[in-house]
Amino acid sequence: MAALALLLGACGAPQPKQLPRPPPPIAVPATAPPATAPPATAAQERYRIDGAHSELRVLVYRAGIMAALGHNHVIVNRSLGGWVTAGGPPSGAAFALTVPAADFVVDPSTARREEGADFSEVVADDAKAGTARNMLGPAVLAAADHPIITVRSVAISETGGTLEATVAIEVAGHESRLAVPFTLERAPRRLTAHGSLALRQTALGLTPFSIMLGALRVEDQMALKFTLVARRD
Repeated sequence: MAALALLLGACGAPQPKQLPRPPPPIAVPATAPPATAPPATAAQERYRIDGAHSELRVLVYRAGIMAALGHNHVIVNRSLGGWVTAGGPPSGAAFALTVPAADFVVDPSTARREEGADFSEVVADDAKAGTARNMLGPAVLAAADHPIITVRSVAISETGGTLEATVAIEVAGHESRLAVPFTLERAPRRLTAHGSLALRQTALGLTPFSIMLGALRVEDQMALKFTLVARRD
């Protein structure tokens, strides 16, 4: 059973206490983002997401009474696509992202080192492969039927210099709304957004991976970090 747990465990430790828990999202009818940006107004500029310099990073943690048999994992996707229209006040901006589910990479060594002590263990290649299979399988992301995760802006606001986007995110056929705080850097012909938040898998309509009646499982709450670079069309 221990060997099976090590092979199948897509696992994690208690969630970082410093990350606040967001309120549950509101389920909305699924609407895929358009593949191309809508026409920009005279005050707006159109940008394309630069997949070579953008990254989505998810930190998942082991849990359960047999958590010591599993690992915490850093899951990275650098194949992001999409568009941004911006110009004038933040409320006039819009964006849409596409995230290919199959392009998530489990535990790149550099990313694990960057995330510190919670990810200092060496994870064997077979454990990484098992985690990837479980994540992409029908019980979690169901990548065969839902190969693309989509994110689109519903509203963008700025309060006291703090930016927040209300987004509709569709994962494995379930769409929810989330509030996502972020910072924005502007440069000639380039926008860069950074952000991080705590997020429950169940808030996205997902069921955290679990084996042996929950003795070894993935913690519901995970941490999400992103850097999105958009370049002027």
